[in-house]
Amino acid sequence: MDAFSYLAVLLSIILGLAVAQILTGMRGRMLSRATIRRFWPSDLLAIVFLLVLSQTWWAMFDLRNRETWTFVAFFVLLLQTILIYLQTGLIYPDFPPTQPVDLHAHYFAQRRHLFSLAIASTLVSISRDLVLNHALPHPMNLAFHLAYIALAITGLLSASERLHKALVVTMAAAFVSYVTLLFTRLP
Repeated sequence: MDAFSYLAVLLSIILGLAVAQILTGMRGRMLSRATIRRFWPSDLLAIVFLLVLSQTWWAMFDLRNRETWTFVAFFVLLLQTILIYLQTGLIYPDFPPTQPVDLHAHYFAQRRHLFSLAIASTLVSISRDLVLNHALPHPMNLAFHLAYIALAITGLLSASERLHKALVVTMAAAFVSYVTLLFTRLP
């Protein structure tokens, strides 16, 4: 087994757990639909994070030919996947079988954690290129990262429902554009 295959096992497990978080939340939402106060930005965030997880796993394939690994290089990848996992765990609450769930209240209760983690994971993503390639990401890639950080800062600082609805739609559109322009093919 080569080094990347060995290291990728743990990263894949964490990404898989993150997917499980979202799917469990979606399932809980479906089972609790009679006792739930809906908030569509939570559902859109769940879909966006399924894309984020897919893109993260997809982009890691580019590392398969890397022969030299340091603990710092591995740790940056590990930290990025952990931060993404933590974000996915905040999208939906646990769904108790007999109690009502307010997705609106949950979103705004977790907003600061969610957007703080979004900023942190994006900064780690930028540092990933610095650690692995000793350079900043490609200018277009860096521009998307910086735009995503700006959007996350907006979400962190504002509690306006109207702004958050627009913000989640903008983040979804930006991420789809990002993947479409930069990651449609395996390297």
